[in-house]
Amino acid sequence: MDSTQRELSDQVDDATQRLLDDARTLSEDGLRVPSLLPGWTRAHVLAHLARNADAMRNMLAGARSGQVPPAYASVDDREADIERGAAMSPADLMSDLADSAMALRTVARQLPDEAWLVQVQMLDSEPFPAAGLLTRRLVEVELHHCDLGTAYGPADWSPAFAAMDLPEPLRSYRADRLSRPQPAARPEPKPPAPWKAGRPLPGSWLKRK
Repeated sequence: MDSTQRELSDQVDDATQRLLDDARTLSEDGLRVPSLLPGWTRAHVLAHLARNADAMRNMLAGARSGQVPPAYASVDDREADIERGAAMSPADLMSDLADSAMALRTVARQLPDEAWLVQVQMLDSEPFPAAGLLTRRLVEVELHHCDLGTAYGPADWSPAFAAMDLPEPLRSYRADRLSRPQPAARPEPKPPAPWKAGRPLPGSWLKRK
């Protein structure tokens, strides 16, 4: 993993931490509230993010072996997996979300340089180098965090993500979130927890930094 990929991986770590900090505050009823995506509850959004992490992990593992699997077996299988995840209890869904993110992180951090050049494909996208997967994961986490309909919005994005030069259609997806009415500020914003080198955040999904 070169310095660019490492920086992206760190940004994904931070975005995932913010997502989990927010998602863990949701009750059972809160997870069943409709999200900002038509037809999906908040639980559907979180289940989608877990399965997206699985898909990207499998593709990175395939890039290493030289046999890249499709992101999903089929559209129907993808939808069925999301429905199963959305029906989980809050505790199980949070564990699924954190464990799938950690599994993706582990494979990405151990991927040899040459594997990042292997061509992969997400659903109906054009093929692109595996190096583009971490950018896509960052987009997935940040934008779908906004889709939960909590107090999280574009104002909470990192400056690096807000200014990132994204390819299409990712640029348009980000612009869509920017065009929405912005959520009200959190009534009592919490200061960021200290994150010392070599130690995880309190309650962190990360076992190591």
